Amino acid sequence: MSSSYILLTTTIILLILFLYLSWVFVSIKVVDKEQKGKTNERRDFLFTASYALGVVGVGATIWPLIDQMNPDASVKALAITEVDVSNVGLGKTITVLWRGKPVFIRKRTQEEIGEAQSVKLEELKDPQKDQDRVKKAEWLVMVGVCTHLGCVPLGNKGDFNGWFCPCHGSHYDTSGRIRKGPAPTNLEIPKYEFVNNNTIKIG
Repeated sequence: MSSSYILLTTTIILLILFLYLSWVFVSIKVVDKEQKGKTNERRDFLFTASYALGVVGVGATIWPLIDQMNPDASVKALAITEVDVSNVGLGKTITVLWRGKPVFIRKRTQEEIGEAQSVKLEELKDPQKDQDRVKKAEWLVMVGVCTHLGCVPLGNKGDFNGWFCPCHGSHYDTSGRIRKGPAPTNLEIPKYEFVNNNTIKIG
């Protein structure tokens, strides 16, 4: 049973218990009152109880409809991808699929790292330090979708030894930053972390 159904069941039980205790309290309270007063108070309580139970009934009816719109376990699993990078050689790139998008994982050479870190921010259309785009200098992880019109750039191409989008001529450097062409922003860095030295978890 999912946590949402457990929460709904608990709420209904507590509400029924509350209504029962309220009925007992009202019954005791009106014992010493005149018949008219007693009838009015019990009538008011019955109205309140009816409304409350009606709300619970409506909630119990529509809750499954709302809950089914939540992603199931298989969809949630696709939101996180663990990648074994132990076999990725220096200067090599692998492409994995995450949320229907290609993700480039590149193990950069010292030359590539040096090129990326030596660029002055004022030369960039979308200024970002290389150090802010990576968690480990040798590993670059980014979504392989051109920020212009969503094409997939080619690796080890272009004027800056990084990526080149042949569709409309956007050039990215060894940090995935836009350096030339119509793309407005750098290639996106997804949320990721290193599980260990050989595994990267994306998402």
